[in-house]
Formats: sequence, structure tokens, C-alpha cells
Amino acid sequence: MLKLQNLSKTYSKGEVKAVDNINLDIKPGEIFGFLGPNGAGKTTTIKMIVGLLKPDDGKVYINGIDAWENPIEAKKQLSFVPDTPEIYDKLKGIEYLNFIADMYEVPREIRRERMEKYLEIFNLKDAIGDIIGSYSHGMKQKLVLISALIHEPNLFILDEPMVGLDPKSSFQLKEIMRKRCHEGKTVFFST
Repeated sequence: MLKLQNLSKTYSKGEVKAVDNINLDIKPGEIFGFLGPNGAGKTTTIKMIVGLLKPDDGKVYINGIDAWENPIEAKKQLSFVPDTPEIYDKLKGIEYLNFIADMYEVPREIRRERMEKYLEIFNLKDAIGDIIGSYSHGMKQKLVLISALIHEPNLFILDEPMVGLDPKSSFQLKEIMRKRCHEGKTVFFST
């Protein structure tokens, strides 16, 4: 599902090696915890996987698709939850979810079912009609998680996903991660 071959990234004109020749082969149905101290290159690696940062060397394959040769096809396979939720504060929560569902071409009836399910799980039903700018950090994190799940991706990538979540939501997220793996999907998370 996710294969990294000799992935490398250097910053500061070649002086800081953030990622040095990393190789990973993560299969469908696996949860992979990408652990390390601050500054170890976790977020840099994730940004290269999802296409936000071009590697200096190496390849990223998502479900057999070269992420840099076929970026749109590769991105259809995944969803990404960043460490800091950057979302459109002027939209209502429901507008944001519909926007994401439209991008992934999720049919209306299916998106409605998934939204209802995840809004219930993350206790966000009462606020979904509110402007996102009025949400707390934790509410924004929940909205980003729901938006990442709405198209049922094959690869679910999360960078520090528990930050800002209450204990119940953290537990629910872990349950969703386990369930996704039982369905043959892959979860890649950093902490």
C-alpha cells in the first residue's frame, strides 16, 4: 500500500539532512506508527508522501502508483490529517465536508450516511451548521478527521492526530484506525 524507496530530503543548502535514505514497505491492513523525537524528520517524510514536499532522492509509491509521476491518481488513494488543522474558517462545517466530498466525487447519498456516522462518533452534529472560525482547536481537528474519512481512503495518513482531541474522541479515532485495518486499509500515523 505504501512503499518508500531511498527517500531523502536535505534543507539549508545541503547542510541539514532531514530524511536520510528511508525505506519502508507497509502492506494493506497494517497500522504503522512512525515514531521519533522532535526534529527526526517525521513531518518532512509525511509531507513527501502526500506530495507537499518534493524529495531530493527516492520514490514514493501509493498502492503501486508513483506519487510524483501520477500525483492525482496517488492522492485519490489517501487522506491526510496534518498536525495543525488548516481549514477554511469562513465556511460552515457542513460546507467544508461537502467541498471535500465533492473533490473526491463521493455520491450525495453515501456522503450523507458517512457524515451522519462520523459526526455522531466525534460528537460534532450540533456544531456542523456553525462557521468553522467559531470552532475550538479540538472541534477543528474532529472536522478534519471526518473530512479525511469521508471518501473511505485506502491509506489514512495522520501527523500527530491526537493533539487537541478529548479522551473520548482519541479512543474513537483509535477504534476507527483498527476498523480500517480490519477492512484491509492502511493507517500511517506519527506521534
